[in-house]
Amino acid sequence: MRRREFNKNLLGLPLAAVAGPAMAWGVATELDTSLLPPGGSITDVPGIKVGHYTLKERPTGCTVIMCEAGATGGVDVRGSAPGTRETDLLSPINLVQTVNAILLSGGSAYGLDAAGGVMRYMEEKGFGYKVGAGVVPIVPAAILMDLGVGGFKPRPDAESGYAACLAATNGPVAEGCVGAGAGATIGKMFGGKYAMKSGLGSASVKVGDIVVGAIVAVNAVGDVINPMTGKVVAGARSEDGKGFRDAMAQMMSGYRVAIQGGANTTIGCVATNAKFTKTQMCKIAQMSHDGYARAINPVHTMGDGDTIFSMSTGLSKTEADESAIGAIAATVMARAIVRAAMMATSIPELGLVAYRDYAGRG
Repeated sequence: MRRREFNKNLLGLPLAAVAGPAMAWGVATELDTSLLPPGGSITDVPGIKVGHYTLKERPTGCTVIMCEAGATGGVDVRGSAPGTRETDLLSPINLVQTVNAILLSGGSAYGLDAAGGVMRYMEEKGFGYKVGAGVVPIVPAAILMDLGVGGFKPRPDAESGYAACLAATNGPVAEGCVGAGAGATIGKMFGGKYAMKSGLGSASVKVGDIVVGAIVAVNAVGDVINPMTGKVVAGARSEDGKGFRDAMAQMMSGYRVAIQGGANTTIGCVATNAKFTKTQMCKIAQMSHDGYARAINPVHTMGDGDTIFSMSTGLSKTEADESAIGAIAATVMARAIVRAAMMATSIPELGLVAYRDYAGRG
């Protein structure tokens, strides 16, 4: 099975595969932050909180984006290997209009268990869809495939989801190898031997009193591209360690890529304080995938489960146009993707080098 071959490849990489100094997991070379795209956090959107829980021993983890008062939700799934929960509920023709939280998790399908912990936290606080004597918290979720990065276990579970909720704040979002991005990797089209470490990123923009934010865990089969320069930031490394293979350039030149297993997936969420219906939020989620297409190449493949959720807290009094907000969300999402790749830290013992430590990045 090709997925198992990928995992075996990844775990068997020698330390020498890393370009740059050896370091413990989570300890990184200093990053020149002036090279990062504009930042901000999805928590700049009033009413949004974010919490991470990271299992550093594997590594893997989960990230919760919550709006305790409830937010109008939407979703758009473009990848062909998704792992999701409650996405049907977000269809405009279905009953429930608001969500209490969105969960992004590692651990492949096992990681969906973490949503149960988010539900337990929300129920204890009394947040959710009211039914009879209680509430049913609405927690859509999506996972990425990081099994094999440091082992098959542990995986995020209900306790992980609950812990992420306890850690949630409206402060700046921690980026890099945290939460759902802890086990994320990129540039896997030519095999795990040439892959790089990725992570989680966030960004936001304010236009008048409207705020649009994005958060994303980047675990793509393709390369991460900086839309401002058109250059590969991180992805499949060249064999000599002096640059990148540029997956699309090789494909356009006739390279025949072997069929890949579903060992990838980029998952994210955009949020705004503008007031929209569920139909409009689904459109905004759809348009946000343009950010994926600008910053990841190739994207939406058969081996990716690319998913974007959307949330509207509705706290702004300005009537906003969904097409404009969708276009802004795509731009913010692209920035968050590049930040996810650039903020990651290397895992030398697994042969996974990150942007900041790769001498061949140019």
